[in-house]
Amino acid sequence: MGHGLIIRDAHFPGRAPIDAYGNGGFRFADMSHRGSILCLPSGIHGWTPADPAALMIDDFEPLLAESDAIEILLVGMGPDLRPLPADLRKRLREAGISADPMSTGAAVRTFNVLLAEERAVAAALIAVE
Repeated sequence: MGHGLIIRDAHFPGRAPIDAYGNGGFRFADMSHRGSILCLPSGIHGWTPADPAALMIDDFEPLLAESDAIEILLVGMGPDLRPLPADLRKRLREAGISADPMSTGAAVRTFNVLLAEERAVAAALIAVE
């Protein structure tokens, strides 16, 4: 007898460039994801935040768990550049991570370049329309 539909957290196990963004999501590795994403050394994960003004340290716990493998964090803040909250910036700095907020488009482009250079980069990307 069937067990019904099993819903799992979105996750792509590996590092991949972002092929496209917009329309509320991202395309990568011949896949698409609706909503925001975290691009970590362990893979690309679905990410809950949608409002850059409401980012909290808890939103970055999966990233902080992999901080040993991350030197640079690109934070795509939606269509516009916004500063990161001071407490978040401090926590990332304590973990040895340099955080650079920018528009999501700029973050995607920069992530792809740094990934191609095999740098220790991660990205937290808020989806844009």
